[in-house]
Amino acid sequence: MFVVAHISDLHFNGSEHHRSRVESVLRYINSRAAGIDALIVTGDLVDRGTAAEYDEARDTLHSTLPTLITIGNHDDREHYNASFRREPGQAHANSALTLDGLQLLLVDSSIPGRPGGYIDDDDIDWLEDQLRTAEPGTPTLIAFHHPPVPVHMSYMDTIKQTGEERLARLVDRHPNIVAFLCGHIHSAAVTTFAGRPLCVAPGVSSTLNLPFEGPEVLNEGQPPGVAFHLIGDDNRIVTHFRAVMG
Repeated sequence: MFVVAHISDLHFNGSEHHRSRVESVLRYINSRAAGIDALIVTGDLVDRGTAAEYDEARDTLHSTLPTLITIGNHDDREHYNASFRREPGQAHANSALTLDGLQLLLVDSSIPGRPGGYIDDDDIDWLEDQLRTAEPGTPTLIAFHHPPVPVHMSYMDTIKQTGEERLARLVDRHPNIVAFLCGHIHSAAVTTFAGRPLCVAPGVSSTLNLPFEGPEVLNEGQPPGVAFHLIGDDNRIVTHFRAVMG
């Protein structure tokens, strides 16, 4: 059994409120690290993309677990790279890890200055190279920030990932892709994409209302959350969601 802890949309902004929500989730994960194999963060680490926000994120995001991060539409590549990679520049926030026979691929779906998402051709090629060079048949999870399908949240569906047909074609060439993971919508959700599960992590900083939950954008009563993805010997993914209270 392989267990991946998955968090998203932390939105560090200098406030104690947001930082305390992140710290609560990290405590929950880290106190159970003996049963978890990896931690992934699927973007929107910070709220405005400032260097100070990234310093706060870097100083708070601590875990003994192997940790992979990609960025979202609220992030800034240059400030993220300077703070987390110690390499200022516009390199895309892609990362790969194969651990105990499972391949994790995180790919940058952000578009600088725009809220929607797109995985460009170079990054599709990067995914292809990672998949091709892995041991044949290696089960693989691919993660990014923006969902590549509508999720029935009117505004978020206008800023979803586009150009998704190129991503879908990877499944035809690499049937060992087990599932896709993302964030962005601040709502735990499960659907399908390209015939594979698409699992969306809950928001850590906040939860967004569905259309029938009220006219307000934010659902103020919801605590931060985490998704746990479990992959068994049959390479089938099962996702469990946890709300973290304090």
